[in-house]
This record gives sequence, C-alpha cells and structure tokens, in this order.
Amino acid sequence: MEQYKEDREEMLKRAREAGVLMICVGTDLETSKQGVEFAHKYPNLWATIGLHPNDIPDDFDVMAYHNMLRNHKVVAVGEVGLDYYRTPEPKKQKKQREVFEQFIDLATKNNKPIIVHARDAGKGSTGKVHSDILGIFGNWTRLPDGQELEIGNSALRGVAHSFTGNMDDAKKYLDLGFYLGFNGILTFARQYDDVVKYIPLESILLETDAPFLSPKPYRGKRNEPAYVLEVAKKIAELKNESLEKVIEQTTKNCQKLFSLV
Repeated sequence: MEQYKEDREEMLKRAREAGVLMICVGTDLETSKQGVEFAHKYPNLWATIGLHPNDIPDDFDVMAYHNMLRNHKVVAVGEVGLDYYRTPEPKKQKKQREVFEQFIDLATKNNKPIIVHARDAGKGSTGKVHSDILGIFGNWTRLPDGQELEIGNSALRGVAHSFTGNMDDAKKYLDLGFYLGFNGILTFARQYDDVVKYIPLESILLETDAPFLSPKPYRGKRNEPAYVLEVAKKIAELKNESLEKVIEQTTKNCQKLFSLV
C-alpha cells in the first residue's frame, strides 16, 4: 500500500521485533503480485491473492490470478466478497456476486481458504450482505439433493474478515466451520463485544486491516501489523482469558487455516 512507501522496511522490522507474523492481503491483481514478491523477500511473511469487490475492472478475468496459486508462499484467495456500502447499484452488486463466485470456485478447486470481505449498505440494511454471502456459500456446501455437507467435507473454508455482523450471522459462519476475524474496531466499538464473548477462542483470528482501522491508542494514525497486539489485549479482556492464551490459540488458528509452515 502507498501508505508504507516511505518506511516499509522500518514498519516490517517493528512487526518482527514485536513477534508478529504477517499475511499480506491482495486487493487487486497488482497488489496481489506485489504481495507475492514481498512474501519471498521478507521472513515471516506470506501472501494472498484477491480483488476488493469495489475495484472490479471491466476486463476482469479470474484466470489472471490462477498461476499465482501455485506459489508456495500464497496461502489463500482474498480478500474477495461483497460491498454494498460503496456500491449501492443493483447491477454492480450482481457483478460483485458473479465475481465472488468465480473466486470461490478458484479457491475450492485449488484447496485454498478464502478471506471474505462483507460490508452492508448502511443503516436499515444490516444482515443483507451476510445473507447473500451465506446463500452463495450454499452452492459449495449442499449436495445435489439439497442435503447439507458435514463440516470438513467441503473444500470451502476461510475467514469472515473484519467481522461486523450480528450474533445470528456469526453462528451461521461458525456452522460452516469459518473463522471470524477481528481488528482494531473492537478497541473502540462496543457492539461486537457479545459476539466475541460468545464464540470460542478456537474460531477467532486476529488482524489489523492495516493501514486502516487503527486500534486504541493509535486511532487517527496509520495502522501497522505490530499494533495487532492491541486487538489481542481486547479479546483477552472480553473473554476473561490471559493475553498469552489468546496469542497462543489465535496463532494456532491462523497456522491451521492457512497451512503456514
């Protein structure tokens, strides 16, 4: 991202010194390619390939991403998904759903997890984007006769990134075996506290969404990977667990989902 062009090396060094491992998330074809390059250049760094739903080009071709999946440092497809907040037009939302399905197909056929972006249109529309995503997931988790597959028997797996859904949404993702990703939002917004308290620690991933969504006490400043510790602290507080346990378990979760070695 452009926000790191002046001090990328120093930022990555701060993360390493803090004991933070990083996954560089692709948001379009170019950043996906750059992420793969970074993953080979820097230690403790992996990459994903994806396309933010608000940035779909007219000449989109999912196969442009295919060859990158063969790279051993590429651990997931994402972020991909639906964004009805910045894209309110029904025609463009339909295009988002079509592209999302192509990426899910790419991920499942290559045995890769997905990082899911989901943002609702705003006030009065809570739940629609998650409903649409979960409906799409049904194409990969139902047998031809309509029966549901058991968790673990579907190639579809992943994480709902920057989760801001309600308790019902959370339960449905968990029923599919998905993880929920939490970031700096937890440190300054209280509406997700009950979800964090409810879901098992074994289903939580930590993230930053850097350079955005800086946690307290860094709000208003550029976010960076080292700050993920603040998210861990908040989850430990909400779940009444030790910080060490939260770090240990969420690290195991990340290693398991993304097959990190």
